[in-house]
Amino acid sequence: MQDYDLIIVGGGLAGNCLALALLDSGLHIAIIEANTRVQMQAASVGDRALALAAGTVNALEALGLWQGIADKATAIKHIHISDRGHFGKTRLSAEKVHVNALGYVITARDIEGHIADLVQQSPINVIAPARLVGLMSGGEEINVSLRQDNESINLSAKLLVGADGGLSSVRSLLDIPQQVTDYGQTALVTTVKSSLPHLNTAYERFTTSGPLALLPQDKFYSSVVWTRRTDEAEALMLGSENDFCEELQQCFGYRLGELTLTAPRRAFPLSLIRAETMQRDRAVIIGNAVHQLHPVAGQGFNLGLRDVMQLAISLTNAVQNQQDIGCHGVLSTFAQARRKDHARVIGFTDSVVKIFSNDWLAITAARNVGLTLLDHIPFAKAVLAKQAMGFGE
Repeated sequence: MQDYDLIIVGGGLAGNCLALALLDSGLHIAIIEANTRVQMQAASVGDRALALAAGTVNALEALGLWQGIADKATAIKHIHISDRGHFGKTRLSAEKVHVNALGYVITARDIEGHIADLVQQSPINVIAPARLVGLMSGGEEINVSLRQDNESINLSAKLLVGADGGLSSVRSLLDIPQQVTDYGQTALVTTVKSSLPHLNTAYERFTTSGPLALLPQDKFYSSVVWTRRTDEAEALMLGSENDFCEELQQCFGYRLGELTLTAPRRAFPLSLIRAETMQRDRAVIIGNAVHQLHPVAGQGFNLGLRDVMQLAISLTNAVQNQQDIGCHGVLSTFAQARRKDHARVIGFTDSVVKIFSNDWLAITAARNVGLTLLDHIPFAKAVLAKQAMGFGE
């Protein structure tokens, strides 16, 4: 008999959300996490701002998770898209599409901490800190080897889920290949205070080096995700904060008045990384273990949460139909259900990067005409708004 029905490797957002989504399924669940709770709370990546699409917020509400963090989130009521040095621009408004918000911005630490608290209060067994060192799938179970406090632990389950991020140990041990596209760009991430209020507006400004996004947080604060060519990013990181801020101000302009840095600068190299499959015998991978996207459209976490929700539905249906949750039929049906959404979002994001990160005259003219036309065609703006809110097809 297996130790668990389901073992989830990764106690971050994807893994914890999946476990909470399955609380009422009757499954015996364990989460394996490499870091302690203190280490996770202290990690600098917790400072990053997440742009939650409206569809993601709906999913979090359905799971009973949003209610505890809504007061820490800032609504995006307007989106302003422009092309630096050119005439093209498009503006989206929550009011125009009859919703309260196009999305929300929240720090990763706020949402991760709340969800981890709920897991801790639940009957889910969290094994941490522990590292996955081996796995082997058999006919009726998958066997997992862990290392915890210099001791070896062997567990078994009907199904193993890899929700352990971009450097996924599960994906590596399953020998799942990845397709990697290096964009030759680096994301510079920080927070700024502006002399003018942002009025709940998210800005996406395209430049020849890559997009610059300012996401609203508190009234005068915005999270910055600034994509530059890698050599430019390295120079900006080596320079002083004043030089960095002056360059940022010049790139963004004075729509929000003067900008002042209020957080450390951090740099993240950008690639499109996609696993060639989501499944192996009695194992699946989800979230960043499957796909890592360019931040231009802010879709990474939103796409990952849709993986979580679909897997929760698939496993709940399997339990109700008295199916083996780790059998090939259940897992292949899940992977097939996610294929179209992955292709759509990854294709959209990759196309935006390529169209807006160059200064070819013909493409520059075309994209500015496109942005201007988009701003004046209600139906097209509604389609773009649905895409931004995570409801696109």
